[in-house]
Amino acid sequence: MQKIALEITGMSYSQSQSGAYALILGEKGGQRKLPIIIGTFEAQSIALGLEKMKPARPMTHDLFKNFADNFQINIKEVIINKFENGVFHALLVCESINGITEIDARSSDAVALAIRFQCPVFTYESILNEAGIVLDDEKENAQNISDKKKSRTEEFSEYLTDELEEMLQIAVQNEEYEKASKLRDEIRRRKRL
Repeated sequence: MQKIALEITGMSYSQSQSGAYALILGEKGGQRKLPIIIGTFEAQSIALGLEKMKPARPMTHDLFKNFADNFQINIKEVIINKFENGVFHALLVCESINGITEIDARSSDAVALAIRFQCPVFTYESILNEAGIVLDDEKENAQNISDKKKSRTEEFSEYLTDELEEMLQIAVQNEEYEKASKLRDEIRRRKRL
């Protein structure tokens, strides 16, 4: 079966399941998306990995990466290989001195590790046909993003940049990663102005 490359195109709070997030993986060079429902911990880990933020103590996926590096194990690629009963399954394709090994994993963990190992994520045509969606209205999507950015800007408008940087350090130390990413975005936005 031919593999289709995926990339992370977004992540948002799930409207359908309380305490869950929707991770959106998009087909590279295509319009189809795979929406995967993931837990809060995995969403935080993926966000931290994407932003290259380092918590005070290693989180589970960081620990796994450190462990693998120490024993010369590399994840070459991640494959979202099954969709059964509404649940995505994944394989970690690992390489070590003993050769290539495939390890079964939850798709959310596999993506969090793919970010840390900087390896590609793939799926198969059959999975995109069964579970993929196409977002028709890109303009509406862009407007929603614009509205969110505007509300974030207003949320931090009363603080100086130095105060925001202090708040960011405290948020990371307290493992408040969602707040930390909002603060980081606002600091970056101000520095671009």
